[in-house]
Amino acid sequence: MNATVEICFVCMGNICRSPLAQGVFEPLVKREGLQDRVVVSSAGVGDWHVGDPPDSRMQATARKHGIHLSSRARQFQAADFKRMDLVLAMDHSNMSALQQMRPAPELQNKLFLFRSFDPENNGDLEVPDPYYGDGEGFETVFQIVERTCPQVLQRVKTELAKKV
Repeated sequence: MNATVEICFVCMGNICRSPLAQGVFEPLVKREGLQDRVVVSSAGVGDWHVGDPPDSRMQATARKHGIHLSSRARQFQAADFKRMDLVLAMDHSNMSALQQMRPAPELQNKLFLFRSFDPENNGDLEVPDPYYGDGEGFETVFQIVERTCPQVLQRVKTELAKKV
């Protein structure tokens, strides 16, 4: 039985940034042949959109780049931390909400800001929320997610190596 790594991308409502990250990350995992060892999901810290598909503007942006978003919004629960190996918050607000769910020692080496893996973050660790903006914001988020996910995959591969 091969060990697995579970990763969850988390944003506010799970209809823009985190489903995009999941949609970009899953093909990377498959390309590496790790789909049986890496479980990918996304969630929101809020429950406003539970059960909804990703925002139509984010779906259009993803489609433009050959990415299909098939997830449905769900709310992250404190119990999710028990099974997750890596939880990536899209901004400081999401990070704070997640930190309030569990004692800090339980989150050590498990909870990070997504852009801490972005090679071009230049100290900006926020993935901007495009929800209230225009189409350009969705494209900006796509560019951030696309360049960051391969770096996240390197971390996941490191986690897998520890579990062998």
